[in-house]
Amino acid sequence: MHLRIFASTKGGTSYADIAGLARHAETCGFDGFFRPDHYLPLGGPPDHTPTDVWTTLAGLARDTSRIRIGSLMSAATFRSPGALAVAVSQVDDMSGGRVELGLGTGWYEPEHAAFGIPLPPLGERFDRLAEQLSIVRGLWTEDRFDHAGAHYQLSGAPGLRTTQRPHPPIIVGGKGPRRTPRLAARFADEYNVQFASPVDTKELFGRVEAECDRLGRPPVRRSVCVSVAVGRDAATVERRAAVLRPPVRGAGSGCYGSVDEVVDHLGQFAAIGAGCAYLRIADLADLDHLDLLAAEVLPQVAR
Repeated sequence: MHLRIFASTKGGTSYADIAGLARHAETCGFDGFFRPDHYLPLGGPPDHTPTDVWTTLAGLARDTSRIRIGSLMSAATFRSPGALAVAVSQVDDMSGGRVELGLGTGWYEPEHAAFGIPLPPLGERFDRLAEQLSIVRGLWTEDRFDHAGAHYQLSGAPGLRTTQRPHPPIIVGGKGPRRTPRLAARFADEYNVQFASPVDTKELFGRVEAECDRLGRPPVRRSVCVSVAVGRDAATVERRAAVLRPPVRGAGSGCYGSVDEVVDHLGQFAAIGAGCAYLRIADLADLDHLDLLAAEVLPQVAR
């Protein structure tokens, strides 16, 4: 199982802190460093000016050299699909072919209200996401691309050259029982389940696999995102767990406890077909946490 760091803070942060953690994750040997796409923290005021995920990733493309970078998940409500495809292809070039695009519906109402971004009803957001996925992939794979949809129209768009061929990996995630599996099977290179138990994750993986079979395509890669709080003693575990939201003890989806407990929990996801785990951490200054994960968890689960 590949291990990636998902740096998701409760409050605001700075680019310097993000870049420092990304470089440390690279030095530690993690496979990837991913960021959420939010303009406000999920609860409470920001401590810094909000960060834009693709501006941040452009910086990381130049400030790191090996680690894969990407969004988990970019909000379809934030950007037009054409502009998003251009931005991601440019970051792909800047990184030497290390970028991945996670794309979702967008959902957090306070940040939409704060910055004047429309938040349509959920059904419309799924319709827009389907069009965005089609447009982004089309711009990356066609010499010329047109699209006449209910929400987006493109006429005579030139194909976008990407460093990765045929295009940067596309990640679709979520727990929806119907539309999410269909979108993942149709458009995604990877399907991600966030903050779910191994039992629930297995069921969701099965829905996507069934949709892939229906379309006659090979199964997509499968991954999970889990909150992690590991320590050599109970007090350290509790301190690291306290900054996570939702509380990992109650979520049934978090890796919480000793090294052996975390390795066992990750092994349950590996056993149901997850080839990658995104480890959510919330304290960007706690580099010792990454050191422990890299020294004692990574060697036991990496492949």
